[in-house]
Amino acid sequence: MPNEPDQPLSEGRFDGREAFDTILRGALASAAREGWQEIVFSDPDFADWPLGERASIEALQAWAASGRRLVLLAQRFDVLERGHARFVPWRRMWDHIVECRASGKAVGSEVPSAIWTPTWFVHRIDPERSRGLSSTDAPARRALRERIDASWRLARPAFAASTLGL
Repeated sequence: MPNEPDQPLSEGRFDGREAFDTILRGALASAAREGWQEIVFSDPDFADWPLGERASIEALQAWAASGRRLVLLAQRFDVLERGHARFVPWRRMWDHIVECRASGKAVGSEVPSAIWTPTWFVHRIDPERSRGLSSTDAPARRALRERIDASWRLARPAFAASTLGL
């Protein structure tokens, strides 16, 4: 069963959008409560992540501090920019701790749908049905990070906090 925001992080298989959303909310609450230094969000477009919810933004706000780092990797960010109205201003305000890259449609740039931390991860193996696994398993966590890093290397800076123009 997925965790509630004030409970320990879940481990094991999950199935369905509601289960994934609950896990993400719990992860954000845990990040704030435990002061995680780094969080990586990776997804082709973040379309179905609950990042625009008030509770998600409140948890991110509680987590955000100097020395923290949030990494966002996507194939594209236009859906996130349009679909998560609360997240966009939060991202602008915390630009100094948020790093975003987009891989586009390049061959070999398939972005995994995952949350990664130095001690725990969530991997949506089947993003269409929101099926996947959450775990603290070190070898699996390392393999997921290597996959994320491979996409990161092919990606370019994206989702700027502001647009400078003439």
